[in-house]
Amino acid sequence: MRGSDRRSGELFSYVDVETRVRLDHPLRRIRLLVNETLEALSGEFAALYATGTGRPSIPPEMLLRAMLLQAFYTIRSERQLMERLEFDLLFRWFVGLSPDEPAWDHSTFSKNRDRLLDGEIAAKFLAAVLNQPKVKRLLSSQHFSADGTLIEAWASLKSFKPKPGEVEGEAGSPEDGGGGDRAGGRNAEVDFKGERRSNATHRSTTDPEARLYRKGPGMEAKLCYIGHGLMENRSGLIVDARLTLVSGHAERLAALEMIAPHAERPRAITLGADKGYDVADLVEELRTLNVRPHVAQKRLHSAIDRRTTRHAGYATSQRIRKRIEEAFGWIKTIAGLRKTRFVGRARTDWAFTFAAAAYNLVRLPKLLAKASP
Repeated sequence: MRGSDRRSGELFSYVDVETRVRLDHPLRRIRLLVNETLEALSGEFAALYATGTGRPSIPPEMLLRAMLLQAFYTIRSERQLMERLEFDLLFRWFVGLSPDEPAWDHSTFSKNRDRLLDGEIAAKFLAAVLNQPKVKRLLSSQHFSADGTLIEAWASLKSFKPKPGEVEGEAGSPEDGGGGDRAGGRNAEVDFKGERRSNATHRSTTDPEARLYRKGPGMEAKLCYIGHGLMENRSGLIVDARLTLVSGHAERLAALEMIAPHAERPRAITLGADKGYDVADLVEELRTLNVRPHVAQKRLHSAIDRRTTRHAGYATSQRIRKRIEEAFGWIKTIAGLRKTRFVGRARTDWAFTFAAAAYNLVRLPKLLAKASP
C-alpha cells in the first residue's frame, strides 16, 4: 500500500525524545559518564554564580554538554552549534533541552562559556572524569608518556608588527600596507622578504600572547602556542593537559610539572618521551624525582645510558608512548584545534584541556566494556 504524502505542521505533536535515540547509540554511554562527572562538579559551579535574585543564565551542565557535542561532531562555531541544537533531537536529548524549548542565542552562549574560565572548569572536568571509581581502575599509576604539539594561533603573520619603540621595517610601515591594513576592501599585499622578525622585536596585534615559532629546520614559522599532554600507558588516556607559550624549553618544563604530582610515592615511575626530551638537565631532574626517564636516545651525545635501556620496560615505553599522538590527532582534527578559534592563552588553554577530556570520553565506553567482568 502506498503511503500518503502528508505535509508537516500539525498543531500538536507529542515527542518522547528518549524513545527517538536508539538504545545502542554511543552517546548514551558517554552521557552517563558526563552526568556523573557534572554531579561531582556541582559545588564548583555554585561558586561561580551569584545567589539570590537575577536573570537565570544557561545552566553550566547544559553548556558543557553542548560544548562536548561541538567537539564530538567537529562543529566550527557557536553559531553553527546553536543552529544544530535548534533542529537536532539527538543534540537536544544529550544537552537536556525539551523539543519545545528554543535554542540559545550564540552570543549568549559564548558569554556564559567565558564565565567558566574563572573557575578552571576544564581542568576540573578532566580530573572529575578520571576520578570516577570505574575509570580509576583503568589507569596506570606507574607508567606515563609526555609530548607536546603546536596549536596555531588565531592570528595571521600580517598582524606580526614591530613592538612600540622598535624600529619599523618596510613591511611594518603603514604606507605600504604593512600589517594587513585594509585598502579597497581587502588586505593589502605585504612583502616580508629581507625583514628580520623575532619575538623580541615583534608582536601580533591580533593575539599579543602568540609567539612566532618554527617546529624544525626548513619548516615555516607560525604564530602559535604549544599544547602538552601526559598520558598513562595502560589505557592511553590523557591524565593532564595544559597549554603554554612556545619556547625551546617549554615541552621539557611542562613534562616536569605534569609528572611531579604522580612521582610522590616510594616506588619509581616511568616517563616515556621522544628525542626532544633527551637533555641532560631534564634526565637528571627526573631521576631526582624518582622517575625513570624512558626517553628516546639521540644518535650523538645522548643523556640516556645502559642504566635505563637495559630494562625491558624501556622498549615497552618507547612503543606505547607514540599513542599520545593519537590523542593530539583527535584534538586537532575532530575537536578542531589545529588552529584555535580563541584569542589569548587562557581561552586556548581552556579549549585544549576540555578537548582532552572529550577525547577520554570518546574512548571510555569501549574501555569500560572490555574491563567489565
